[in-house]
Amino acid sequence: MSEFAYRRLTETNVASRLIRDVRRVLVYGSCVRDEYPEVFEKFRAGRVPLAVCLEAEHFNVVALKLASMFARVELEEVAVLTVDGSPHCVGLHHAVEEALKVTGRSTTVKHFVVEGGEVVEVSGQAVKVARYLSKVQQLLKGKV
Repeated sequence: MSEFAYRRLTETNVASRLIRDVRRVLVYGSCVRDEYPEVFEKFRAGRVPLAVCLEAEHFNVVALKLASMFARVELEEVAVLTVDGSPHCVGLHHAVEEALKVTGRSTTVKHFVVEGGEVVEVSGQAVKVARYLSKVQQLLKGKV
């Protein structure tokens, strides 16, 4: 495993040579690497893996770092990988979407969560709806 597998997003230059060369990034909840190492290894292949823990880092710092990266590097893809059910991890998906929105980039973003050891792909629409508790409530009541 390369030493870059343990890089934190906030400690990495947003236009680093490696990011510019690879142009595919994995932004992941740092606990995924420890709790699901086989999933982490699969997802980091062909991507620059950058760890984030929103329990330790503020959402705004992470979102600005991501927006700065999107503004400076023409990325092919960003994959977001977190554990499912964590109130902190869900924020990482929102931070990526917010960074895209403020930069106006159309970078391909794929959202994934690990639930019970299985990886589930989540749509950008699901990430957006998760921000609105009133919409979630309507879905639970069968109104949407």
